[in-house]
Amino acid sequence: MEAFEKIQSKPNSASIYDALIKYLDTLGEYSVEKKKSSLHIVKKRAFLGVHPRSNGLLLNIVTQKPIHDKIIKKTEKVSANRYHNGVLIVTKDELSGSVERWITEAYQL
Repeated sequence: MEAFEKIQSKPNSASIYDALIKYLDTLGEYSVEKKKSSLHIVKKRAFLGVHPRSNGLLLNIVTQKPIHDKIIKKTEKVSANRYHNGVLIVTKDELSGSVERWITEAYQL
């Protein structure tokens, strides 16, 4: 089963994904690249990775600087000025506030 099918097979993950897509639609144009283990959300380049988890979605937000926040599970420097910041989302309400702001910043890079 590929990432998109895994997300859709779990009601909680599907609900979070639907809320994420609804928010992304407010930002402008983007595309979704379906991979085996994740989805890449792309505007010229991938700015957000979506990874299915048993209890929700792991979002991998691409930024110019590391995000320092207690909800960030892992930050990885991938190039001179690009970082992957992982945050586990287990309810759709967790998308609001800081997470939406970080996604917007990633979209605008």
